[in-house]
Amino acid sequence: MHELTPEQRKYLKARAHGLKPVVTIGNAGLSEAVIQEAGRAITAHELIKVRVLGDDRQARQAWYAQLCTALGAQPVQHIGKLLLLYRRAEKPRIPLP
Repeated sequence: MHELTPEQRKYLKARAHGLKPVVTIGNAGLSEAVIQEAGRAITAHELIKVRVLGDDRQARQAWYAQLCTALGAQPVQHIGKLLLLYRRAEKPRIPLP
């Protein structure tokens, strides 16, 4: 998968504005169950928000990278305790510019 362009990233951020987080990474961190649930969610939606409950910014950044790698997803945005991920489906429902 190619890197998202700044224009595509901006478009996805706008699309995600009204989305609610569908997966939560709790105080126990990024577990296999969380990765599996995120995998189901991104397969169903292409674009998902993940909420992180911990206050450690470095841990959030590491989990974001791990989650993207495990899911084959593209990082779109990490703002505060919210992570935004995108993975293009075989039959895309979100047309990228």
